[in-house]
Amino acid sequence: MWDITEYRTLLQDALKRNETVIITCKCSVKYSGRAESKLAEGDRIVLIKADNTLLVHQPKGNAPVNYMKAQTSHDLVLEDGKIILKAKNQLLKESMDIKINRIYFFNSYKLEDSQNILVTGTEADMANMLYEQPEKIEKGFKPVSQEEQTKYGFIDVLGVDSNGVLTVVECKRYSADLSAVTQLRRYVEKLMVSKGISKVRGIIAAPKITPNALKMLEDWGYSFVSVIPPKYMEEASKKQSKLDYFK
Repeated sequence: MWDITEYRTLLQDALKRNETVIITCKCSVKYSGRAESKLAEGDRIVLIKADNTLLVHQPKGNAPVNYMKAQTSHDLVLEDGKIILKAKNQLLKESMDIKINRIYFFNSYKLEDSQNILVTGTEADMANMLYEQPEKIEKGFKPVSQEEQTKYGFIDVLGVDSNGVLTVVECKRYSADLSAVTQLRRYVEKLMVSKGISKVRGIIAAPKITPNALKMLEDWGYSFVSVIPPKYMEEASKKQSKLDYFK
């Protein structure tokens, strides 16, 4: 097993090569910048990326307990048999000292990734789908515009129903809650005032809605339509096909 000084050499070499470094260790953390914080000694995951971004994770949870942004400089100091990783970002006036007492795991590698994430099934995708396939909202619905601007934001889909009544459609990718209903109401009321009309319908389009939100929606005279975001159904179908295979 390597001792702490050998780990220091490995870490220095990895940083010089701009490699991504992963360390699981027992350490304490002291930070100064966005706030002042201290984290007593415990088992952590320390991640240093090629752009010198630094993240400290605890054994549970998806968010780092502390972090330093890109273009951070890293210095290594040996003190009383411990490695102190001194991170500084002069531009952001931040610093972090990680005092490493014991290393359980160390690895580094020069990673390459030039791809950009492609996000599908967003609320904008839902609005586009409903604009092109208005029958998913209801029979006879005719879309008029998308991203209609109001004082409170943009209406996802604006159209008229089979009776010619102006209708606001608010899209939610996941479950619609109380805030979605109040948002819809603001849009409806703003349109009634701006267009000088006494009746505007409101519809929430989402995969599902919470019971409280549905009650509020119906009390205010609005409607809910269950709509699956694009790509969501496609992925679900793929999974179902795989399960069917084993039946």
